[in-house]
Amino acid sequence: MGFLSNDQLIFIFGLLGNIVAVGMFLAPVPTFYTIFKRKSSEGFQSIPYSVALMSASLLLYYGILKTNASLLISINSIGCAFEVTYLIIYLIYAPKQERMHTVKLLLIFNLGSFGSMLLVTMLLIKGSNQLSVVGWICAVFSVAVCAAPLSVMRRVIRTKSVEYLPFALSASLTLNAVMWFFYGLLQHDYYIALPNVLGFLFGIAQMILYMVYKNPKNNGEEKEDQLAGNKEVEKMTNENESCSVDDPDMETKISTCCFKPKKSNANKKMEVICTNV
Repeated sequence: MGFLSNDQLIFIFGLLGNIVAVGMFLAPVPTFYTIFKRKSSEGFQSIPYSVALMSASLLLYYGILKTNASLLISINSIGCAFEVTYLIIYLIYAPKQERMHTVKLLLIFNLGSFGSMLLVTMLLIKGSNQLSVVGWICAVFSVAVCAAPLSVMRRVIRTKSVEYLPFALSASLTLNAVMWFFYGLLQHDYYIALPNVLGFLFGIAQMILYMVYKNPKNNGEEKEDQLAGNKEVEKMTNENESCSVDDPDMETKISTCCFKPKKSNANKKMEVICTNV
């Protein structure tokens, strides 16, 4: 790609990163359409949107401090607008307890933490050190955000189901990480580039897990085991002797299912209480 200058490549990767990231910001739209339709956000959590707002706010501040970062500023401005909109909708339709929890989260985490960092870096840190400190804060927070899918990956491995791992979202995260990695690398901005290496690796790992567990073979085996268990219960039920026992202290009867193994004595009868009438 020698026919393109370094600045042109930076613009191309930044523009592609903006396009992919907008698609990712639009991903929760079906969720919030469901919330709007149900007039309730019960069953959904506000933490992912609060974290996303914090991440976009940090990178927006970093882009403002940095020179020639219009693409970084544009995408994170859009991101802040999306996340604020999602949180407003969530607060409107959230139950009282969840609404109070979200308000506390926003006040302490978003306003408190971000506001404190903003004041410290603006008042106490000057010159090039200001950009470095904010860059490190952004990098550490981005690494933490990139590591968030670990819980989903563990759930996929445990349940052997990709129900909670949409392939399209994993592919978008991977592609987004690639775009911003090259954007940061070409600018020698390692605060942007390095966290996206981790994002790329986690994205690839999620897609591999999806390919491994998307096959319904495991689910089929579980269904076969369940059917076999049902047949065994039916077989035992057909071999049972129904009996009832009078309770001297009560006017009711206790129904029992007396299962007798085929090759056992009557004295080795196994009783299982089925229902209390």
